[in-house]
Amino acid sequence: MAKPDDRSDNVERLQHAIANTMENMREAKDYLKAHGEEMRPEDKAAMEEKNARREEAIHGFRAEIQDEAHRQ
Repeated sequence: MAKPDDRSDNVERLQHAIANTMENMREAKDYLKAHGEEMRPEDKAAMEEKNARREEAIHGFRAEIQDEAHRQ
């Protein structure tokens, strides 16, 4: 039998995911600022693209939080 869908902690989990993602973005930006000139262009571009995907993920997390607020 399937477990019931428990969404009681979704907002908390999403907020935690946002905080972690933002921290990873900050660390990547700091690393790029400190070492970007030493990096291979393709590695630098990969980090920048990953941060762009992180930004998109944050927007998605925030949209999910709004959806959860409407459900309650």
